[in-house]
Amino acid sequence: MTKIKTQYNRRSFLKISAAAGGGMLIGFSWFTGCTSDKKIKEQIAIPNEWYEINGFIKIGDTGLVTIYSPNPEIGQNVRTSMPMIVAEELDVDWAHVLVEQAPLNTTIYQNQYAGGSQSIRRGWDALRMAGATGRRMLLEAAAKEWQVAVSDLTVSKGVIKDKNSDRTIGYGEIASKAVGIEIPEEVELKAVKDFKIISTSKKNVDGMKIVTGQPLFGLDFQREGMQLAMIEHPPAFGMKLKDFNETEIKNMPGIKDAFAIDIAVPEPGWFDERGFLQLIAIVGESTWQLMKAKKALKANWEAVGTLESSESHNRQLETALNSTKAEQRRKDGNPEKAFKYAAKVIERTYSCPFIAHNTMEPMNFFAHVKENEVELIGPTQTPQALETSVSKLLDVPIENITVNMTRMGGGFGRRLYVNFGVEAAAISKKTGTPIKLIYTREDDMTQGTYRPSYSSIYKAGLDENNNLIAFSVKGTGLPESPVFPNRFPAGAVEHYLAEDVPGKTNITTGAWRAPRSNFTAAAEQSFLDEVAELAGKDPIDFRLELFERAIKNPVGEKNDYEAERYAGVLKLVREKSKWDQTEPGVSRGVAAYFCHNTYVAEVFDLVMENNEPRIKKVWCAVDCGIVINRDAAINMMQGSVIDGAGHAMYSQLTFSDGTPNEMNFDTYQLMRHAQAPQDIEVFFVENEIAPTGLGEPGLPPAIAALANALYKATGKRYYNQPFMVPQPVVG
Repeated sequence: MTKIKTQYNRRSFLKISAAAGGGMLIGFSWFTGCTSDKKIKEQIAIPNEWYEINGFIKIGDTGLVTIYSPNPEIGQNVRTSMPMIVAEELDVDWAHVLVEQAPLNTTIYQNQYAGGSQSIRRGWDALRMAGATGRRMLLEAAAKEWQVAVSDLTVSKGVIKDKNSDRTIGYGEIASKAVGIEIPEEVELKAVKDFKIISTSKKNVDGMKIVTGQPLFGLDFQREGMQLAMIEHPPAFGMKLKDFNETEIKNMPGIKDAFAIDIAVPEPGWFDERGFLQLIAIVGESTWQLMKAKKALKANWEAVGTLESSESHNRQLETALNSTKAEQRRKDGNPEKAFKYAAKVIERTYSCPFIAHNTMEPMNFFAHVKENEVELIGPTQTPQALETSVSKLLDVPIENITVNMTRMGGGFGRRLYVNFGVEAAAISKKTGTPIKLIYTREDDMTQGTYRPSYSSIYKAGLDENNNLIAFSVKGTGLPESPVFPNRFPAGAVEHYLAEDVPGKTNITTGAWRAPRSNFTAAAEQSFLDEVAELAGKDPIDFRLELFERAIKNPVGEKNDYEAERYAGVLKLVREKSKWDQTEPGVSRGVAAYFCHNTYVAEVFDLVMENNEPRIKKVWCAVDCGIVINRDAAINMMQGSVIDGAGHAMYSQLTFSDGTPNEMNFDTYQLMRHAQAPQDIEVFFVENEIAPTGLGEPGLPPAIAALANALYKATGKRYYNQPFMVPQPVVG
């Protein structure tokens, strides 16, 4: 067993409190993201009285355990996976665990957000410690009761047994006597080989509620006396409101109010709106009446900044890549000299457009602003940022603001940004009523926070023996560069150069699933395939040669990947896909990438039917350390593959005079069911390394593996996304 100090930040992690009805509460501040399910098997009764404290494990007198989950659920299934960790170390029956969503509470919790594939990774040690500490204290209470040593006791599924007799006692029976037990200086964690819950498959605890339409999401939320609201923002980036037909709109059926409203947060934070700071708000009784009022709007907008177009964006990216003012991010050896004397040199340019997040659940939020008090309820990835922004905008003390999180119908980074919650609060303040703000799809797709547009130049030099001796990358974007200077193939090439040139745009951008990596992996891994072809080498063999160099004799000291693990997923995907045994007529592509602390390699098999690609099968090899919930992990990988392939194939946002041209799914194409891979197999590297993230790392290599397979099928290299011309939806 591994021993862990409970003293680590002990005041924040643990405290003991007497629970009504004889329960024991173990509180800890790093309890990130858990499940909520009230389906209890008949063999255990609900305790007579619940003593609910946010951020605690609660053990009732019947042995029932409730865990309050601080972190948002955006579909990554932390509401199932995280309580599995606590239940494992506590050693309780999974059927006897309840978990409920906690509100925002910065006093108790830290890092109460969903983003960066960090929930499991950051919560692992704290969750295990909390469960193990509870188990130890219950054992000590039982040992004291029976006058035996703790070492004479065992526990399984919440039942303590005396090794030397037939005596047993359940957690619920002994919990009240564990309250006075002193917190041990250290506790023992289970050995990985002894796990009974972790690494198994547990069904999504919200699954039945989701498929039966029970209220879980922000859009489901209702409150007596609540009014609905919609907004209209300027049609183009670089414009603001002058005036609108306010009286006419107010007189329309079902409309309660209409007004211009400012949402410019003082000293804005990273997650605040920076594009459209003045909006038209319309308040009414139904969404239908509000949508009719929006159509009747006659607003006058005036230009206050540059009205950008896709043509100007492309020129800016091209100019930046040709600039001599690039910032050097890393340089190994003498790449200029190596390129000069290389036997073969290849250079390619890659690009991708702006794209939207397109959450399945429309953007929405509920706000009720009273005198010096605010209640906020809805789907947000960053509740603390929302609380802070509303406090600044309305000048209300943070301690007077409550934020409750609903389950989200997709996030992908869009719900990191808090403007829709801030808008709901501003509208509620103006009207003096509880408000639920609802966006239309057009509102969301034209508002911004898009995945930035990127472009990079890759260059490689081979010697006379077709060994890679020089490599360079120079990237730019609107508004950020996509270059990761210390990622592969840095460390595997003697002469290496990474440079970037930032760009400027008034189009608001933000984190989109696997930020920057979603483009960089596509470009880098597509380019490496072309370099391998120039060298006359198999794409996997070529990569493994580079990893062998990085393992045995790495270049530099700042390489942010482990070459052995990187090579490991390539070897695993080669084995599982039977890489050298391609079926006739099937084209195959491979890619591997490391991001968000996880290694993923993928192989795509596709065929061409009526000049359209059809993805037959995808193999994914993943090294994310210990897998918590196998079903959930497989599902996340499958979703990542479809999301990455679909956006790379079809999706783009273009602009004319600052206005997005694609405003709904009739012009903005996503992958359809018939275009999705027919089969996706997922394999995990089995090890005992602490778990890392999975929500994002599966997406980036999917784009490159698809591009490489398309090349095999068509003979054409794909340098610019989307790979296929989007087709308008008819009828």
